[in-house]
Amino acid sequence: MLETRKPPSGTGPRPGPVARINAATPPGRDRAVDALRAFAILGVVLGHWLVTAFVAAGDGTELRVTSPLSAMPAFTPISWVLQTLAVFFLVGGYTAGKGYRPGEPWAPWARRRTARLLRPVPVLLLAWVPATAGLLWAGFTGDTARVLVKLVLSPLWFLLVYGALTALAPLIVTAYRRAGVWGAAVPVAATAAIDVARFGLDGPAWLGWGTLLTGWLVPFYLGVAWADGALGSRRAAASLLAGGAAATAALILFAGYPASMVGVPGAEVSNLNPPTLAAVAFGLAQTGLALLVRDRLEGWMRRPRAWAAVAVANLSAMTVFLWHQTAMMSVTVGAFLLAGALPGLHSRPDHSGWAFGRLCWLPAFAAALAVLWAAARRFERPRR
Repeated sequence: MLETRKPPSGTGPRPGPVARINAATPPGRDRAVDALRAFAILGVVLGHWLVTAFVAAGDGTELRVTSPLSAMPAFTPISWVLQTLAVFFLVGGYTAGKGYRPGEPWAPWARRRTARLLRPVPVLLLAWVPATAGLLWAGFTGDTARVLVKLVLSPLWFLLVYGALTALAPLIVTAYRRAGVWGAAVPVAATAAIDVARFGLDGPAWLGWGTLLTGWLVPFYLGVAWADGALGSRRAAASLLAGGAAATAALILFAGYPASMVGVPGAEVSNLNPPTLAAVAFGLAQTGLALLVRDRLEGWMRRPRAWAAVAVANLSAMTVFLWHQTAMMSVTVGAFLLAGALPGLHSRPDHSGWAFGRLCWLPAFAAALAVLWAAARRFERPRR
């Protein structure tokens, strides 16, 4: 019988990347929070890839942007699943609540917390200067170039609002410690008042932009409360889920708010741009659901492979967020130049076959995003 011997110390096989990631994770790391952040980013990416349609028009030099939600309202529940911004703000508030210490100087806090958000933005903007010139050189109209650039720039509003709330986190934490969890009722009431002024009293449309702060402050504030342990019970989570869902349904059925939680081209009102009271109520339901599944996520994140995937996604979450629209448009424009209009990519999104075709294109979008991520992710990290 052969005798097996252990290899000498230091000569064994090197641990794989999954093992190294798990070994490098601090024991006290809240993995469920990281998982929620990763799922929120995934929801935004898939949402844009599934509800943004490009239709070939004119003499083949124009691409118009529309949405399957305009022609197929039955797809509206997709927006309920993939509009996950409230979860991202919830996690942001939780992280701020855990990280801020009373008495810490505000300026270093704001600079440190917002630097990572804004650091990769200039690279994206610079990259689209030659990209826009390339579109015009290829024969596309100025309107097409303008529409594509707008799609790239539109997600930046999220970074501005998220960065502003992050910078104001010391004030939000202070307000929470004085008012408690019920302090969230103040931004809810402010959002309701703005909606009444806009829709009930025929106020100017620009009033709605105030809800960019008041609306997204609600989940951010609740994240601060969660970090303090105020929302740790399943009863609190279930109340938020049930109450938020009931309020959302009532606002849609009886107050005339749109059922879609994302903007629909041609619709008079968008629940997202800027956020309405219905979007805030929907965010409360999402917050409750996130808190309910936290324990299950924590257990799932103990699986090495699952945690490694989430950890890698979080290391460059802003890169994925910033470049996912560019990835989709790279495939769309490149395929159009090479092969002309293709089903699910340049056809009208007015039938179920379009949805199947778009699903088939998702791997191509993901591959393009992987290439862009590999090239741009280093700009998200600070220089040594």
